[in-house]
Amino acid sequence: MAPSLIAAIVLLACVAIIDSSGFVFARWGVTVLSLIVLVFAVRGRAWWAAVLMAAIAVCWNPLAVVPIPGEVWAALQIVAAALFIVVGIVVKVPRETETTRASRP
Repeated sequence: MAPSLIAAIVLLACVAIIDSSGFVFARWGVTVLSLIVLVFAVRGRAWWAAVLMAAIAVCWNPLAVVPIPGEVWAALQIVAAALFIVVGIVVKVPRETETTRASRP
């Protein structure tokens, strides 16, 4: 849940700097955090969340920039923050216990 909350905070905090050059750092942060949450979603077998996190990683990727106008970015920032919060609350990753680790070959 922590990566989801951090990503939501970054998304909401960076709405004001969408048109500045510092937004690229926010894009890096959101991309990395969405990939981390994607791994948790896959481990929790929440495929719908994995698809959403992959879409966010693609849209916020700073290397292959998706041309989206500033007003749309601002709306997408809020939507993505809400998605991160929902995924962070809903997706549960099963913990490994000592017996499951010991039974592995």
